[in-house]
Amino acid sequence: MSKGTKTSEFGAPKRENHDSEYFYSSQMYTEITPASNREPDGIENPLPKKLVNSIIQGDSKDLSFIPDSSLHLIVTSPPYNARKNYDEDLSLTEYLALIEKVSMEIYPKLVDGGRFIINLANLGRKPYIPISDYISLIMTNLGYIQRGEIIWDKGASAGSSTAWGSWMQASNPTLRDVHEYIQVYSKGTLKRCKDGRIATISREEFMEYTKSVWKFSTVSAKKIGHPAPFPVELVYRCIQLYSFENDIVFDPFMGSGTTAIAALDTDRKYLGVDIKQDFVDHANERIEAYHVEKRYAKILEGKVKGKKSDKIEKSKKPNKNVKSKKSDKIDKSKNK
Repeated sequence: MSKGTKTSEFGAPKRENHDSEYFYSSQMYTEITPASNREPDGIENPLPKKLVNSIIQGDSKDLSFIPDSSLHLIVTSPPYNARKNYDEDLSLTEYLALIEKVSMEIYPKLVDGGRFIINLANLGRKPYIPISDYISLIMTNLGYIQRGEIIWDKGASAGSSTAWGSWMQASNPTLRDVHEYIQVYSKGTLKRCKDGRIATISREEFMEYTKSVWKFSTVSAKKIGHPAPFPVELVYRCIQLYSFENDIVFDPFMGSGTTAIAALDTDRKYLGVDIKQDFVDHANERIEAYHVEKRYAKILEGKVKGKKSDKIEKSKKPNKNVKSKKSDKIDKSKNK
């Protein structure tokens, strides 16, 4: 086995079995509580059957109906509070209070080592409001461990905005957002209990998803039927990287049901909450359409397999109307 790398004053060209003790003993970390890497306590309470794979119409500021230590992964995209038709048009203080209250409610519901992933965007330019910075501080103060931050590069799908300010002039150029943030947190410890659990991520996915920049397209609000949907791809990646098969995935702002669909597609179970009944109904319609599509795909797959097996069987059956060369020779010798 090759010798592992370690932190160097001039950097390390690669990181293999890396020893970073020298880095974490720096003055930068003397005022920061070290992130625990202990084994989780293993306490997990079952989610009541009536809550498994369901969406509740309610307010996520009160999650008393969910047992403690029963959720494994949270993936959510809170309302952006950008005057969309589903926003409450909250002040910055009110908006951050909402995020703080919901995150506080979720904390005891997560298993030890459970993960909380938030997709969000910063707002405005006059001035710029760094929502991601505010939420990062809130989560840290609540006791969550910061694991890292992913940049979602939306590329050309972000739209053809011309809000660039002063055109080709330094007087007041404006940055055009083509990205969002995906913040990743843990509760209690960075580790999750394995205990025979099955990871479903492929080698190729793992190599790609552990990068801090993800590039994929947005989805159409009109197509999904929600003012601010996020792609199944985003949730799929989070689920594959940060959870095991049959884990419970929770979304406190379920919206169009994307988290539920991604959970089903990866053999997880879901639970969601949304304050608006019409969103709950729409999400359930999308989930039902997903089930129908899957059932239809299985039927088609069965028919294709059936046709293939029929061809194989036919090819095995001898053609009675055609005699073999050997039998022809025998017949000819008899005639002589």
